[in-house]
Amino acid sequence: MSLKAIALGLLATSALAGSAVAQDQIKIGVSIPAATHGFMGGLNWHAAEAEKRLEAANPNIDIIIVTADGPADQASDLEDLVSVHQIQALVVLPFESEPLTEPVRAVADTGAFITVVDRGLTDPSIQDVYVSGNNTEMGEVSAEYMMTRLGEGDNIVILRGIPTVLDTERFDAFMAKIEGSGINVLDNKFANWNRDDGFEVMQDFLSRFPDIDGVWAQDDDITLGVVEAIKQAGRESEMFVVGGAGMKEIVKGVMDGDPLVPVDVLYPPAQIATAMDVTVNHFISNGPVTGSYILGSPLITQENAEQFYFPDSPF
Repeated sequence: MSLKAIALGLLATSALAGSAVAQDQIKIGVSIPAATHGFMGGLNWHAAEAEKRLEAANPNIDIIIVTADGPADQASDLEDLVSVHQIQALVVLPFESEPLTEPVRAVADTGAFITVVDRGLTDPSIQDVYVSGNNTEMGEVSAEYMMTRLGEGDNIVILRGIPTVLDTERFDAFMAKIEGSGINVLDNKFANWNRDDGFEVMQDFLSRFPDIDGVWAQDDDITLGVVEAIKQAGRESEMFVVGGAGMKEIVKGVMDGDPLVPVDVLYPPAQIATAMDVTVNHFISNGPVTGSYILGSPLITQENAEQFYFPDSPF
């Protein structure tokens, strides 16, 4: 056989191999809320880091990350991921549960593998995988700490997130745990996991309730606004605040023994990376991955805070 024939044969083989690689290309859409507050900033950062790591390790994996400013924007993003990018899998953290349930169902109807993160859909049967922090445990751990500090006749206020499955899970678990403790819940209001809203809601609570012993803020962005409102009112010696997530600013305060924020409850923004890892493994591993992955929510105290403090992280 001549060298020319061998060369032509190699070129043909190479072309076939390239065609096979192209056919095996797997497109995974990742749809998440935009970085409108600290937790989502951290989550966006972890998503981008996971994208770089997973694509470097798996050349046939193409990850497309899109961020949304609201439920309608996210629903439009999902349509584009299907029609334009023709994804084979979707990792989605719904902006809100109810408005995104049918748009995610439409993606699932195309045959795409569905991984839902954090804010569950109103119909869990749509998903193949669910990844989340432990919202029930987060509520329970927060309540258990409250009960170590407060008892019969003490008063608390609660700042909730936004109307989602996970917020309901946290709130219901907290309320169930304190039942019978004698602790009075003066009021609860949504603060939208937002510092400014946390400030405004806490200002309202402070103006209406002269006797507050504790605040469950549920979220560290909300906690920042709550702390600001309490300090502005000069009432920091009257109460303490329990937040959640593990924001470095809050964890640093716990480390330093801040009496206003004595503890925090972990809810990791890196859960998006776990969700992306599991979704990629569905395509590259021979092991089953479907099911639920619930990450722990330990209590962060002054004694263990150092292991949860990452000063170089964006959150």
